[in-house]
Amino acid sequence: MAQILVVDDSSTVRNEVGDFLQKNGLSVTLAVDGRDGLARLKSDAGIKLVVSDVNMPNMDGLTMAEKIRGELGNASVNIIMLTTENSPMMKERGKAAGIKGWIVKPFKGDAVLATFKKLVA
Repeated sequence: MAQILVVDDSSTVRNEVGDFLQKNGLSVTLAVDGRDGLARLKSDAGIKLVVSDVNMPNMDGLTMAEKIRGELGNASVNIIMLTTENSPMMKERGKAAGIKGWIVKPFKGDAVLATFKKLVA
């Protein structure tokens, strides 16, 4: 069972984030878009944290977050956006969807590692 689900349509970002977290003792599973992320979350009850991009094909990260809270009824998983988006409107939509944090790319693992570990504890 994974502790963290990393959702990003960029294989470079997905692998960079996933590799960093695994090297630091966390269990990770990867998804290529929001639709894939929802499917993986449904099949793995051990996921405690979702780290997701916003802009992705098939299903964006904010829609995925809304579906996690609404359709899945999952209020316990923590969701962090890792994105190039920084618009106040998007952040407000994220806040309404129960997103815990908003990190602007590039990913700086050392800066968030302690927080991520706390969120999966």
